[in-house]
Amino acid sequence: MLTAKQHELIRFIQQRLEETGISPSFEEMKEALDLKSKSGVHRLISALEERGFIRRLPNRARALEVVKLPEDAVMGSPKPAAANDAVSAAIPAKAVAPEPANDIIDVPLHGRIAAGAPIEAIEGQSSMPVPAALLGPGEHYALEVSGDSMIEAGIFDGDFALVKRTDTARDGEIVVALVDNEEATLKYLRKDSGRVILDPANGAYEAQIYEPHRVQVQGKLAGLLRRYH
Repeated sequence: MLTAKQHELIRFIQQRLEETGISPSFEEMKEALDLKSKSGVHRLISALEERGFIRRLPNRARALEVVKLPEDAVMGSPKPAAANDAVSAAIPAKAVAPEPANDIIDVPLHGRIAAGAPIEAIEGQSSMPVPAALLGPGEHYALEVSGDSMIEAGIFDGDFALVKRTDTARDGEIVVALVDNEEATLKYLRKDSGRVILDPANGAYEAQIYEPHRVQVQGKLAGLLRRYH
């Protein structure tokens, strides 16, 4: 059986998920339950997690999913057949809340990519945290930008390009292009007269023109992260 505070917390989490699709922060939960510290929230969440009412989404900060609600908190769902059944009922499929969007996702960080002359794309084992709101569906990775050939597109040396993994792209999209299976560059993609053209966004650089078999699209730009020092 849940305590009054546990019951209050799970109802609050479920209400926020139904209203916004975003799980509340620990600060919001502390204020909603009139607790003095976030440690009290941690204890309540741990207890609910142990009892199977909620779960934390992996690799995501502060992202919670309600697995089931206490029986009297399931809105609009029928009561179980057994009147003395105190077991919590699962949430009906139609009431499942959308996946929280205020969380952080760890994406692979694959070294540096040129925004100038192509340089080697370094495959690394590190990762970097990225707000989920910057990413859409699909698999993503990050690359550190080196060079200034894309500055007119707002992409600067030292930025981190967030890339959606794909091997196809339309003309005019900014892509990660692998040239001759060894060098990668970040450019606008264009095709003309049977050739692949990688256009910079800086008047000081010329377009790079290749035969199609020499160029492989490895992803297209989905977002940017910039650090200010």
